[in-house]
Amino acid sequence: MRVTVLAAVKAMLRGRRAGSSFVTELRSVLQERDFRRLFATRLISQTGDGVFTAGLGSYVFFNSTTFPNPASAAGAFAVLYLPYSLIGPFAGVFIDRWSRRQILVWSALLRTAFVVLTAALVTSGNLGAPLYVGVLLVLGVNRFFLSSLSAALPHVVAEDKLIMANSVSPTAGGIMASVGGIAGLGVHVATGGGRTGSAVTLLVAGGCYLLASLVARTMPRPLLGPLRAPGERPPGRLAGEFAMVLAGLAEGARYVLRRRGPAAALGATGGNRFLYGILFLMSILLYRNYFYRSSGANAALSHYTVLVIASALGYACAALITPRVTKTLSKPAWITVLLAAAALISGPLGETFNQVAFLIIGFGLNLAGQGVAICSTTIMQEEVDDHYRGRVFSFYDMTFNVTFVAGAALSAAFMPDTGRSATIIGLVAAGYAVTAGAYWLATQLHSPEGGGGQPPPSGAGGAPSPSTSAQRRSA
Repeated sequence: MRVTVLAAVKAMLRGRRAGSSFVTELRSVLQERDFRRLFATRLISQTGDGVFTAGLGSYVFFNSTTFPNPASAAGAFAVLYLPYSLIGPFAGVFIDRWSRRQILVWSALLRTAFVVLTAALVTSGNLGAPLYVGVLLVLGVNRFFLSSLSAALPHVVAEDKLIMANSVSPTAGGIMASVGGIAGLGVHVATGGGRTGSAVTLLVAGGCYLLASLVARTMPRPLLGPLRAPGERPPGRLAGEFAMVLAGLAEGARYVLRRRGPAAALGATGGNRFLYGILFLMSILLYRNYFYRSSGANAALSHYTVLVIASALGYACAALITPRVTKTLSKPAWITVLLAAAALISGPLGETFNQVAFLIIGFGLNLAGQGVAICSTTIMQEEVDDHYRGRVFSFYDMTFNVTFVAGAALSAAFMPDTGRSATIIGLVAAGYAVTAGAYWLATQLHSPEGGGGQPPPSGAGGAPSPSTSAQRRSA
């Protein structure tokens, strides 16, 4: 392990042009006119996603009249994250039936209407079921929007640029979501906070969705498919296709669990997300109920925004560092280093319950988590046969979000309202260390030479599936 860490440090020190490939790829695909319009639709919409999350989170977690408790916060996480997992696999049934351009136009308009409804509920002070129904409508429709973007991509770029486009689009979309989230928190604070600030922030998100719909409308209706060859059978009955989706998910799960390399990567990702969900819940409670309980919700939110920025920087650094490091280290070795580093960061620093320490933790855990996600998805792309790849990534998407919510929900039963628990911090740090050790052991059993990888199975080539794109956004 010591040699592995030294190799990682050397690789990072040699990375002089870590971000150049991303810029080059972006410039290449932006030469395609239709791609530019689809890309603009994605960026505007995902900026709105970030603003919407900020507006909702500021109201639910940083309300001026209430203090969040662990159970309510975990419930809010379930509303925010589970729609992506539960609706996503079934979205393709409709995306392969309806005009994808029309899905983009009308789903964005529907989200605008649902955001206005949600903003009205916020203004009224509602924190109950009607608000969460409105949020579920916004997020559920958004799942169709994002899946349509991925399915439409092969129609707007040349085949030799498809891999570049699949790499660039979700990464840029994730960055814009982070920018939108930070901007949304700024809007909330600038408009006075409270219900009014949250409602205004949500309406700004609605404006982004409306603009995304207008941009999508500039594309010709047949451009994005679905296209069918003469004589090709139309899709089957809905009930039958839903049953096929469920069967496909189960088959994808069985397939990946029979292959030690992808299964170990899936376990590492799930373990990381489970533990991260615990600390994410803790961070919200600490800032609202412990660090700034007497200072008010706006003060808590302002300082929490700094933590969000630090976390976003860690996320971005993972995309820059990981490609360079994995030219020296194997992907399993880098995953192990990242998980071990998460244990070292979260344990000693977390026990201090100091805000500066939590900024370092936010940066470090997001760098580690996104690095694990990048390596895990790449391992699956390399080692999963193309025939199963879409189903495996649908299963991966579900695991990614469900384990996050599970971590928050389980810890809510033991976490104090203030979030301060040295015991939970210690257990999380130990969990990261155990996950790192278990993953490394699994990869060594998988590959006696210690590389942790295996040659891709025959027929495993090809571009990443749409589900890959979706999961990158979730990460």
